[in-house]
Amino acid sequence: MQNIYEQTRQALLLEDPDHKLELTMQLAGLWDAGQLEWQEGPAPQLLNEPGRPDKPEFVLPANVNKRKMGKEEGRAALIHALAHIELTAVNLALDSVYRYRDMPKEYYADWMQCAREESTHFLALRGRLREMGYDYGSFTAHNELWNTAVDTAHDMMDRMGIIHRVFEARALDVVPKTITRFDKLGDRKMVSILTMIANEEIGHVSSGTRWFHHRCAEKGLDPDSTFIELLWKYMKGPLKGPFNHEARIKAGFTEQELQMMEAMERPASKD
Repeated sequence: MQNIYEQTRQALLLEDPDHKLELTMQLAGLWDAGQLEWQEGPAPQLLNEPGRPDKPEFVLPANVNKRKMGKEEGRAALIHALAHIELTAVNLALDSVYRYRDMPKEYYADWMQCAREESTHFLALRGRLREMGYDYGSFTAHNELWNTAVDTAHDMMDRMGIIHRVFEARALDVVPKTITRFDKLGDRKMVSILTMIANEEIGHVSSGTRWFHHRCAEKGLDPDSTFIELLWKYMKGPLKGPFNHEARIKAGFTEQELQMMEAMERPASKD
C-alpha cells in the first residue's frame, strides 16, 4: 500500500501542471479505493515552495495584467487569474494533506476531494483560455495566496482559518457577480464553469470551517472570537464586504461571526 504523505509530496513538487494534476487525480482515486496508508509516514519536510512551471511570471498584486471585461484580452487575463488561484488551491490541498499529521481520516478525505475538484476547476479554466488563443502562463500573476499559506503553515488552525475562511471564502462573495458579468456578455461556457466553481467552493470552505472548529475545540477556544483575532493578526484589519451571507452560512459561518466581521469595518462609536 502506498503512503499518502509521500505521494502528495511528490505531486506537490511536480512543476508541470499536467503531471501534477494527473498524479493528483490518481491519488484521489487511490484514496477512494482505500489504497493509501495515512496512519504513519515520514515526518514532513519544510516545503515552502511547490513545484511550478517557468511561467507565469510573478509580480506584485498591483502590477498584474489589467482585467477589463470590455476587451477579450482583459477577459482572458481575468480567467488566467482565476486559473492561477485554482492551481494554487491544488497545491494548498496537497500541502494540507502532507503537512498536518495525526488527524482523523475524514480530514484527509476532505482535502483529497478538494484537490481533485480544484484540479477540475483549473482544467476547465485553462481549456477556456486555450479556446481564446491563450494559455496558463500567458499573463502575469501574484503569489499572495501561497505566501500567506507559508505564514500560517506552523498552525493548522491558522491555516484553515485564514486560507480557507478568508481567501477561499472570498470566492463566495465575488464569483456570483463575475457569473453575472460573463452572462451579460453571452459567454455561456464561463457561466457554466464559474457556477460549478461557486457550488464546489462552498464545500471547500466548509472543510476549512470543520477543521478550524476541530482545532478550536481541542484548544478550548471560541471559534467566532478566535477567527476575528486571526483576522487582526494576519490581515491587519477588517475584510472587505459585502459578504454573501447565504453562501457563507452554508459554508459554516455563523450569523454572529458575520456580524462581528461587519462590525470590524465600522469605527467605534464615541461616548
